[in-house]
Amino acid sequence: MTAPSPSRPHTAVVIGASAGAVQALLATLPALPADFSLPILVVVHVPPDRDNALASLLQAKCALTVKEAEDKEPIAAGTIYFAPADYHLLVEAGGTLALSTDEPVNYSRPSIDVLLESAADAYGDGLVGLVLTGANHDGAAGLKAIHDAGGIAIVQDPTDAYAAVMPQAALDACPAATTMNLDAIASYLSSLGSA
Repeated sequence: MTAPSPSRPHTAVVIGASAGAVQALLATLPALPADFSLPILVVVHVPPDRDNALASLLQAKCALTVKEAEDKEPIAAGTIYFAPADYHLLVEAGGTLALSTDEPVNYSRPSIDVLLESAADAYGDGLVGLVLTGANHDGAAGLKAIHDAGGIAIVQDPTDAYAAVMPQAALDACPAATTMNLDAIASYLSSLGSA
């Protein structure tokens, strides 16, 4: 499917994934060039009693800096931030990250919806949101919020996903979203930082 065109320059990328996330992220994020200029914020559902090892796993494979998000940290260009286990990750209006221990949303903390909705408020039509593989409905409302704010909504093709429930729920909530397989997502993301 044809990649969507932004109404203004991109300012950030947000990604949500659950079951099958490791494979999906390994197929997309390492493809980004070292001069990729946008921040990328990622929520992956991880059990609250386990460290999120994704940041260190991906740092070894990505040209960009990959780290776990810290509370009140200024968002830097060309950096991939992962939500820590058992914390919601939010974007604040001033361009900083916030961590929250508020109640789980869709049985999840971190919640994809919490990140996507706060990022839609902060970035508006400069935001690119992606919902990848997963086995629940988290991310559907957040992706719709991104689309409603004028941002770009992308969903992993459910037939390409390890778990189709989450991308399909996102498409049901946001029918205008563009569907892409992982190869197309990797190519599209690579083009963003130089756009």
